[in-house]
Amino acid sequence: MKCPCGCGQTIELPLIQEAKPRWSLKIDDGGLPTLSPSVWLREECRAHFFVKRGRIFWVKS
Repeated sequence: MKCPCGCGQTIELPLIQEAKPRWSLKIDDGGLPTLSPSVWLREECRAHFFVKRGRIFWVKS
């Protein structure tokens, strides 16, 4: 996915059991994704956010 801040950075989040760290992806009945845990880019744009039911929720620094 592309970073939702608009910087254009590509974000790859491992979903497989063997990966560490790894994220969990759930798709609801309406097709909306939820990711867990939050996504925190510690370099470049330094975005930190949650994806819940297809919406971005920013974490304030």
